[in-house]
Amino acid sequence: MPGLVVFGRRWAIGSDDFVLPGAFELFVRLLWWIGILTLYTVHKGQFNCPGGGLLHSYLLVLLVLLASIICVLSALVYVSMQGTISNPGPRKSLPKLLYTRLLLYVPEFIWAVAGAVWVSDSSVRCEKTVINVILGTVIASWVIIIFTIIGVVIVFDPLGGKKTFYFTDNVGRNLESSQSGQLLYNVKNTATRVWEKRIRLLCCCIVQDDDHRVAFTSIAELFRNYFSDTDLVPSDIAAGLTLLHQEQDKMESCPKEPEEVLCHSPSSPVTGDLDTELENAAHYMLFAAAAYGWPYYVYTNPLTALCKLNGDCCRSRPTDSDITGSDRHNFHFGSILKITGLQYRDFIHISFHNKIYEIPFFVALDHKKEAIVVAVRGTLSFEDILTDLSADCEDLTLEDVLENGFVHKGITQAANYIYRKLINDGILNQAFTIAPEYKLVIVGHSLGGGTASVLAIMLRNAFPTLRCYAFSPPGGLLSKSLADYTKHFIVSVIVGKDLVARLSMPNMEDLKKRIVRIVANCNKPKYQILLRGCWYEVFGGDPDNFPTELDGRDQDALTQPLLAEESLMVHRSPSYNALDDESHSNSPPQYPRLYLPGKIIHIVEESSSRRLCSSDTKYSARWSNETVFSSILISPKMITDHMPDVVLKALNSLSQEHGSCGSC
Repeated sequence: MPGLVVFGRRWAIGSDDFVLPGAFELFVRLLWWIGILTLYTVHKGQFNCPGGGLLHSYLLVLLVLLASIICVLSALVYVSMQGTISNPGPRKSLPKLLYTRLLLYVPEFIWAVAGAVWVSDSSVRCEKTVINVILGTVIASWVIIIFTIIGVVIVFDPLGGKKTFYFTDNVGRNLESSQSGQLLYNVKNTATRVWEKRIRLLCCCIVQDDDHRVAFTSIAELFRNYFSDTDLVPSDIAAGLTLLHQEQDKMESCPKEPEEVLCHSPSSPVTGDLDTELENAAHYMLFAAAAYGWPYYVYTNPLTALCKLNGDCCRSRPTDSDITGSDRHNFHFGSILKITGLQYRDFIHISFHNKIYEIPFFVALDHKKEAIVVAVRGTLSFEDILTDLSADCEDLTLEDVLENGFVHKGITQAANYIYRKLINDGILNQAFTIAPEYKLVIVGHSLGGGTASVLAIMLRNAFPTLRCYAFSPPGGLLSKSLADYTKHFIVSVIVGKDLVARLSMPNMEDLKKRIVRIVANCNKPKYQILLRGCWYEVFGGDPDNFPTELDGRDQDALTQPLLAEESLMVHRSPSYNALDDESHSNSPPQYPRLYLPGKIIHIVEESSSRRLCSSDTKYSARWSNETVFSSILISPKMITDHMPDVVLKALNSLSQEHGSCGSC
């Protein structure tokens, strides 16, 4: 629902968000009131001790104060339970109750101070039990006050004042006028500065230079564009994701039409090609995982990794491989050796240098496949996250492609950095001097997969036989022309409902639109949606069938937005306009639709059986296309399916299954 407006500004909380926290506080206050009442009843007439008169007055006033707070909280919770997310009308009296509740913090604060003074008074000689109860009361009061202050800070919206003015006056405003145009310009500038300050605060521990400042501004504009056109609070988004997850599970459980199922016969050449690529992918995924260094090795071997690495930390670095960047105690390089199974002499160059747009990589000789492998590391630092989020588009002109292609800016700059190192520093020349008959293979996972793909495009003319394996690359990477061009030499491997493989600005805009639609049209209160959603995520069961305003509408009417949806969409962001108006504009949108690189192998979990100490999962793989990943799927596995150990496990399972079938 629209953010709650109190004290003349908008806050990042809705009027229906007080049910669960209010019910919890109400429960605590009731127990508290009963405990104080019991104490007062038991000790009535026994307040003759030094300081007992003050104690008697303190308990009476505390009982009255707690009773008042309980009454206000009960009304607050009851009113907050009314209506739906998009229908705040039944909750219009909530701001008055909220003012009353906040006003009661004043006497509670005064009484907490008075209680602290009474407890600390050395002249008080009352029973130890009474003193301990009052001490607990004082502590509880201060804890609630502190948590309330923290909650206010969390839901504070720095743009609340400007947003309130803009939202309330938006209807009927002529946006072409100079006054309203200047207002909107000021709001956008302020929003960009707020996001930039937040990003700087998150990245306060890293050294910041000009590249960082440019990236901060670019990322701030991205977030401002994405979040500026909706009036949703975080709990609305959580409710929308919960509803979408259950809706997707209901659709998946429905039987599919025969033409929707993609099958290959075991003897088809497509399947044979798939088996070969799966075997190669399983082999090269080791290199992509090894690029993460000791964090991946410790994560996958938590009990033995440190002991094994400590045994190697005192060994001297190899003199025949070029290592740049910091690697204290030789942990990174030792982990790479153990994961890949290679020897010191097999490494041509290793770079642990990490800055924004400059990510670690290594070049090694793979004698088993007779390949020179360039492995690029994925996201592992704040600098890498900034590279990921620099999602503006750049032109990449190639002689083999008829039209200019768009590419992800941050990833392209990272690929340019590695390209300069490989070519200008003569790293590849050195590798091919040692093994001239070997082929070039570029691999990477996540950010490393996207960087490896763009790097492969850059090196394609110089090395026509090169191959690239991109594991879980970002979805918003290449324009359609470049994606089609890379199908000849790049293979992307995606597992399950991987979020990163579906991440792009158009997909995020589509997700926002779906959240707004399903939230606005649900006829259930938010607290019921969230409680049912938590139960479903933890314990499973059948997806809930929440009634919506969409039920009973004809198909033509479903294409038109409801009033509830329009109330939650203030104005459309530039990237969203690009989706609908792309055919009407000759200028390229700021965030055009980008695609995954190369041919795509989609690995899906078919069945899973859990045992006491292990789990047995069966996977299936098939060739897919980029349209399958044009929508973000909500699932608890949307993050875990992206992890490199899960990708490696799935590939090893399929490779072993293929090997056993081949031997049969």
